[in-house]
Amino acid sequence: MGSNSDAAQRHAHWRRDRTESVTGPQGNLALVETRWYPAGTTIPAADLQTTEDGVTITTLRRVDLDTGLTQEGLRRWDAGSPAIKAFTGIDAYPYDPAWVVTGRYTPLDSGHTVEFEHMRDNGRTRDLAVPGRIDVEIGGAAYALSAFDDDGTLLLVFADPSGGTETYAAGRFLFVQRDADSYHAEGEVTLDFNRAFVPPCGFSDQYNCPFPPPSNRLAVPVRAGEKVVLFAPDAATQATPTPH
Repeated sequence: MGSNSDAAQRHAHWRRDRTESVTGPQGNLALVETRWYPAGTTIPAADLQTTEDGVTITTLRRVDLDTGLTQEGLRRWDAGSPAIKAFTGIDAYPYDPAWVVTGRYTPLDSGHTVEFEHMRDNGRTRDLAVPGRIDVEIGGAAYALSAFDDDGTLLLVFADPSGGTETYAAGRFLFVQRDADSYHAEGEVTLDFNRAFVPPCGFSDQYNCPFPPPSNRLAVPVRAGEKVVLFAPDAATQATPTPH
């Protein structure tokens, strides 16, 4: 009983941290623009300057799907964005210890990738590095899940039948927990679906989130974790609650 109580308390702290994170000066709700420049060109220095209070500009890169060349882009973050002002919280399920699931992680060959369709790529896919397979049983069914490498942490993108009715329609994200120092060795991993979260594109339409691949589409509703982002009625925001 005490263990579950402690876990629930840690979960409450996690929820508070999430709220602070998404409403921060460079949190998900602050992103008001993502601008990409033609492949092979450099961002003009003037575009990287701003005199607006509370506005920060950062840069990012990706591979252009048409040319295969590196494409540079910028993001504009506004600490006083309309979405931050309209935000009222993140709806979530109550903590449920039954949704803390143990799986088995098996490393795959170096360079292994999986095709992920992204929200704003018009049906085309991008190859993301997937360092290993997660074998787990959920709702009585066996799955071999693909989690991609997100700056050294495994990030699971999954969908379930609650999507579009109770939870964010495009799927949800979950960081994979492991005690070991790396994911280069086989071992146990924990999938705490109480920490499943709405992806960045649920907060701003300026993100290009990946959709769950076929291997990560679960047959049972996962009634744990975050559901959807809440805004004040009739508020004008840049959030996109549903995909194409």
